[in-house]
This record gives sequence, structure tokens and C-alpha cells, in this order.
Amino acid sequence: MGLMEADAVRRVAMVSVHTSPLDQPGTGDAGGMNVYVVELSRRLAAAGIEVDIFTRATSSRLPTVVQADDGITVRNIHAGPFEGLTKQELPGQLCVFAREVLRTEAALPLGHYDIVHSHYWLSGQVGALARDRWGVPLVHTMHTMAKVKNDAMAIGDTPEPPARTIGEEQVVEAADMLIASTDLEAKQLINLYDADPGRVDVIHPGVDLSLFRPRDTHEARERLGLPQDAWVVLFAGRIQPLKAPDVILRAVGLLLEQSPELRHRLVVPVVGGPSGTGLEHPESLAELAAELSITDVVRFVPPVPPAELAQWLAAASVVAVPSYNESFGLVAAEAQATGTPVIAAAVGGLTTVIADGRSGLLLETHEPTEWAAALGRVLLDDGLRSRLSAGARARSGMFSWEETAERTLEVYERARAGLRQLI
Repeated sequence: MGLMEADAVRRVAMVSVHTSPLDQPGTGDAGGMNVYVVELSRRLAAAGIEVDIFTRATSSRLPTVVQADDGITVRNIHAGPFEGLTKQELPGQLCVFAREVLRTEAALPLGHYDIVHSHYWLSGQVGALARDRWGVPLVHTMHTMAKVKNDAMAIGDTPEPPARTIGEEQVVEAADMLIASTDLEAKQLINLYDADPGRVDVIHPGVDLSLFRPRDTHEARERLGLPQDAWVVLFAGRIQPLKAPDVILRAVGLLLEQSPELRHRLVVPVVGGPSGTGLEHPESLAELAAELSITDVVRFVPPVPPAELAQWLAAASVVAVPSYNESFGLVAAEAQATGTPVIAAAVGGLTTVIADGRSGLLLETHEPTEWAAALGRVLLDDGLRSRLSAGARARSGMFSWEETAERTLEVYERARAGLRQLI
């Protein structure tokens, strides 16, 4: 079914409580989910579908309604204080948030929305209420799950609370359709959350292939102030234990101990800002770099917009993604689209994004010694790096937002056709 052929869905209410599509990915709670909501909404809007994104206002300067793009309206809901409210404290604001969502819809013509699509469990709680009130299907995308995160925790990280697990179970029960990013996530929904297999569909997130594409490495490095002959090991993402940037720094420290002659050419940009439990010690990564005596090769770069991120990925020799868990691993897919090989932990969606030995390397461990060996192998073997680069470009063709949107619209139609009886 083509996007333009499916005219039954006219308006979608996207619910993204804890992170706004207007926020800069890479810091705070803004990350791959922001990109997902924005890019999916853009493709739906391009097909003539109106998208309203409901999110919590985090600044008094934000207008209540923002026209983000043609066909995309962001509705900033006032629920709780604008600043200083952590994600763990947000459940206490869900009633206020839901009330404002329902109030917004009540002022619109009857039957205004055809679908509610919620993202993350907090939004699913609100979406379930809207579903019952409006009599339209709820489609839900988890993005991350407490039971999975708690099974693969980083050292020193804080486990997800039981309240989140219970909330997720309720959302899984309420949703008419669940969208999983990978086959693995679909199995986790079924096995860990008792989801009905008939209500789970797998749709890979996409990559903006017009933005994340092979570029001239010399030009990208010149723009970013990187030496032309450097070996650039890039980490891009939120700085928190789950993402494990410390693994890369420790690996680099070991690599330089073993091969000190690499120091004059090695550059390790860390692009991103503190998030989650990383906010408790925002300087911890810089302190670790000093402790490892590698401050001369590490560059800390604040979060950057997508166009600049594409430059960083293209400028890198290799992108490292050592996360303890990733539902998909969008930055790995974006890196591959620029033709840059990825070394990643063999966890979650990264095993779907990366073809081990062909577009990158997957490591079954977070031991810095193993990561140091993998980095040295890719950096010092021009032939291997060239083969992985070609494989990365080929692999990136599997992921496009256009296909993601088309498949998502098919799920919307299935949800409408199979809307369960409201109690």
C-alpha cells in the first residue's frame, strides 16, 4: 500500500510526554526517540496526513502551539514545573498532562483524530486514556523497556523502578497495535510482557539518507578542525552509564599504552551531553580522561544538530557504540549511511543494524581490552577499514524513513480495522 493511496487516516495524535521534538538530540532526555518522532511525522505530513505532537512544555518561553513544519503542529502542554523535573518524577504529572490533551481535543470538531500513536511508556499511559475517550485505536512504540534495561545494566547505573514495569505492562495490554523496532524487541514484548503476537509488528526506524550520506572526508575534517591524517574514533550520544562512553576512553587508554606511537595521530571526539544518571556527575568522563592521561586526544563536543552530526560521522575513521542496551541504535545506522564503519556492542537492535564483519564489528563484551584490540584492528588495517566502509554503505540501504512511514501507516490501518471493543 503506498502512502498516498491510504487516505482513511487523516489526522494523527502523536504523544511524546517526556521529550519534545523541538529539543536538541544528544543531551538530557533527547535522543533517538526525538529523531524518530520528528522524521516519522515529516514523512506522514508529506503524504498529506496532519500530525499533532503532544509534549510537555519545558520552558515558559515556548508558545502553546508551534507549527513545526508543514502539516506538523507541536502542542506544548503545561504539566508541572518547566525545569528541574526528572523523568522519574513525570508519572506524577500524567493526570494533568492527560487532562490537557483531552481538553485540547474537546475544542476540536468531533472525531478530529483517527489514531493515537504514543512513544515510551509515559506517553502510552496518556494514549490509553485518549483511546478510550475518543474511540480511536492506540498504536504504541516502546523505544526502551524496563525489564530489558534492568537485565543489562551498566555498573553504577540505577535500575528502573517497579512502577515503570507495571506501567509498561498496562500499556502493552491497552494498545491495539505495538510497533517494535527489531525482531528481538518483538520477541521481548511477547516473552517479557505477554504481548499478543497478532498485535505486534516490526518496523525498523529509518535514516535520512539525503543528510547522512558519504561525503568527502577531507572536506568534513577541514570544517570540523580535525587533522587530515588523524585516526578519528568517534562517540556520539548522551553521556550516561547506559551508553558506556567510559568503555571507549578506557580502551583508548589501553591502546595508547600498547602502541604509544599512535598518540600523535589519534583523536577521540565525544559528541553529546550528560543525561540520565550521568547528570549526577557531568564531569565524570572528563575526570576519567585525565585519570587515563588521554586528555590530549579526547575532545568533548556539545550536542550538535543533525547536519553537523552527519559531518562528524563522515569525518570519523570509526564510530564506537558500546551501549549496554539499544532498542535500535540510530547513530550506528546513520554512521553506516555516511560510509563509516561501526564497532558496537552486540546488544539489542545493534545486532540488526550492523552486519558483523561486513559493515562493522560486533563485540560480545564491554571489556576495554577487547575494545582496544578491535579499535587497533580497524584503524591499522586499511584494507579491512575499506571493506567495512563499503559494507556500511550497502547496509544503510535497508533503512529509510520513507519505508518506515509507509509501514507505519499500514499498521494504523490494521489498528483501525481491528479496533477492539472499548469497555
